[in-house]
Amino acid sequence: MRFSVITIFPEFFESPLSCGLLSKAREKGLVEFSFINPRDHSTDKHHNVDDRPYGGGPGMVMAVDPLRRSLSTLGPKARILMLSPKGRPLTQALARELAGEEELALLCGRYEGFDARLEELCPIEPVSVGDFVLNGGETGALCLIEAVGRLIPDFMGKDESADEESFSTGLLEYPHYTRPEEYEGLKVPEVLSSGHHGRIAQWRREQSLETTLHMRPDILSRAPLTDSDIKYLKALDRVRPGRNLHVALVHYPVENKSGQTITTSLTNLDLHDIARVSCTYGLGGYYICTPVADQQELARTLVGHWREGYGLTANPDRSEALGRVRVVSLLGDAVADIAARTGRRPKVLATSAKAGNMTCEQAARWLRDEPVLLVLGTGHGLRPEVLEGADGMLRAIRFMDRYNHLSVRSAASIMVDRLLGDVG
Repeated sequence: MRFSVITIFPEFFESPLSCGLLSKAREKGLVEFSFINPRDHSTDKHHNVDDRPYGGGPGMVMAVDPLRRSLSTLGPKARILMLSPKGRPLTQALARELAGEEELALLCGRYEGFDARLEELCPIEPVSVGDFVLNGGETGALCLIEAVGRLIPDFMGKDESADEESFSTGLLEYPHYTRPEEYEGLKVPEVLSSGHHGRIAQWRREQSLETTLHMRPDILSRAPLTDSDIKYLKALDRVRPGRNLHVALVHYPVENKSGQTITTSLTNLDLHDIARVSCTYGLGGYYICTPVADQQELARTLVGHWREGYGLTANPDRSEALGRVRVVSLLGDAVADIAARTGRRPKVLATSAKAGNMTCEQAARWLRDEPVLLVLGTGHGLRPEVLEGADGMLRAIRFMDRYNHLSVRSAASIMVDRLLGDVG
């Protein structure tokens, strides 16, 4: 494979490409490199490749003409990749895809980036190596070169080495050991010395599953898993952030469509469905907030039907879910109850289809260390005084769309899943 690197700092690559496996691959002719410096294609007498941005602002922008001239020297089969934060994430799957190309051209930016017209004139694919900022594209290009190069046949010397590494199977890699067999009281796991290849393979798979669950649970949702994998994961102990999340369904004070303050009636569906969500995700509790005495009694009657007698016998799963329901008069009572049970006042996270700028990712950070109360409104939403008194307001589920009118139980399911995902 040929890598053509377009950069104003070709010397950046001298040391990394002259050591280790990349050096050996070059010697064997598996990979070759060429470097194209846009300064050599500048028509400016000073060989400038950048200029001030139109519209003002800090920094300089790489000019389109020297870059386009540089790209015109590439072969007809070159696939042009631009290292950029806006690009497609560099994953193991993308690396495998790129490893099948004959030539990759890597466009390394500097300063504030490229003149946007370059992408309109040339077939360029942006690729990102991560959600962070670098001084230039050269460091990202090195990451891509290594990720792709090691997948070229014979690069690793033993092709199965690449197949067993992290992300190759969608999981993190299992732990490795070498001599001595015991070091400072720590022994190599006995199974690895057993000579039983089936047991060793099973142990390694299970260790990959455990490591991924504890270190990168976010990638389990997209990893290919067998029924045995899922059974094993279910049996593992894990920290569940859902225990810090509580839900309150507020029936007063809420608004009607005219903006008037009203009290709504509870519904059997809201009671049951949000309780089942709370149980599925292992939440700390589900509060029904209504100051109306007969509504409180109705809620307790519905819960009682499934928590005792015939309902308990007929459907124990429903009984377990409804066991998380607590009936209180006002939202403040729910806050006080959580504080009494956990020893900390919860962060109050309000919801509204009309406003809110806090992302689920931001709110999920709260859950790592403290209780959070997710507040859902009935009717046409929570009153302004409730929203204003919250510690944060979650962004609407479909905040970019005109129609944003989900049932409260549907909204609860979506929000809880976005906050907790598979690790709940």
